[in-house]
Amino acid sequence: MKTLTAKVGNIKIGSGHKIVVQSMCNTHTNDIAATVKQCIDLYNAGAELVRITVPTMSNIEDVKKIKNILSEKSYNIPIVADIHFSSKIAIGIAPFVEKVRINPGNFHKDHNKACEEFAKLVQVCKQYDTAIRIGINHGSLGERLTMLYGNTAEAMAKAAEEWISLCKENDFYNVVISLKASNTIVMVKAYRLLSERMKEDGLVFPLHLGVTEAGNGDAGRIKSCVGIASLLSEGIGNTIRVSLTEDPLEEIPVAKHIADRYDNLKQSSLIKSHIDNKTAYLSYRDNNKEIIMLDLACDFGKSLLDRKIDNIVLNDVEYKENTIPVKADEKLKNYWIDELLQACRRKFYRPEYIACPGCGRTMYNLEKVFADVQARTAKFKDTIIAVMGCIVNGPGEMADADWGYVGEGNKKVSIYKKHEAIVKHVDEDKALDILVELIENDNKNIKKQS
Repeated sequence: MKTLTAKVGNIKIGSGHKIVVQSMCNTHTNDIAATVKQCIDLYNAGAELVRITVPTMSNIEDVKKIKNILSEKSYNIPIVADIHFSSKIAIGIAPFVEKVRINPGNFHKDHNKACEEFAKLVQVCKQYDTAIRIGINHGSLGERLTMLYGNTAEAMAKAAEEWISLCKENDFYNVVISLKASNTIVMVKAYRLLSERMKEDGLVFPLHLGVTEAGNGDAGRIKSCVGIASLLSEGIGNTIRVSLTEDPLEEIPVAKHIADRYDNLKQSSLIKSHIDNKTAYLSYRDNNKEIIMLDLACDFGKSLLDRKIDNIVLNDVEYKENTIPVKADEKLKNYWIDELLQACRRKFYRPEYIACPGCGRTMYNLEKVFADVQARTAKFKDTIIAVMGCIVNGPGEMADADWGYVGEGNKKVSIYKKHEAIVKHVDEDKALDILVELIENDNKNIKKQS
């Protein structure tokens, strides 16, 4: 069934249009020069939409200035305003950007009042031809939905259906939907549920795909490929972001590779495969080692998620280093397999990390802190640890985490156990020691009780 088309400035998202790659600035929005530069860098690297956080009313003027400077420099970059909680800010910024990203359920604790605020935003967006992305996140569903459906993929799909219904009531269709989770199983299931229900309804809105808080390095890339490619391979999804806890520019090559594959502009580097007794035996060849890793995750992540296969054996894997053909050794092959199994939640050979990519709300060096947390906590194999950039949406977004390190600003940190902040206002230079000590003590207590 044909997907509706959303118009975001000069970009069209939906059936008959190529997969749109986007990213997000991690500069502070009031640092106008830095944000303009990052917008241009991301655009030149291949990002077709660029998202900017708008945490305060004063940032509306900052965004207007950023837009004016980009226009003066002849950069016609569609800007997406990222809003958390405040319908007032969303309504205020809507006339000046091409798209507003919101989670309407966060507009008010009372669902009826949240609906009223969302309807007001829709009217402004209709007036100014501004698109809306309704962004439902696994970690911020709200008590009303989780009481009905649990903290589940079903609850995510139901949330999206409610806001879609309100869009239809208001005759507004310039809409994109996202259902993000850091758990690839939950993320894929939520999108599949919503996609099927939209088809049954006869009106399919375009979908923005991403694995939220995927982390960094190979793990973040593999996890993103698993979630995004599993859906694109089924014809689900129209625009994507690979969210990495790195410089946003590093997201673009991965996202472009995925998009090119499912726009049929690239072929997989897989050269040979067969499956026997739910084990896939594979061979790959490419000039670029990372491309093979990405292709492996795209090719077989879905089969692992859906339990069509249980394991992978990499036979011949060949790439080039300084133009010289090299065969991957067993250590590298086993490492890729372990990471893929972990991304699909089939095996946990190390801690599972949830880490946001950072944005203008982040008040500390997120990349460095995340690397430090990974180094100090590597021994906690069966533990899920979140490192979040801010207190605004961090606690909600780390739904699956056993432990959380969340920046408060002013060089202070809160340490979470599950959903509870058990230590608050800790100095940054002490927070990691406290986190490690708490995990160690908790593990000792668990062993005593077992």
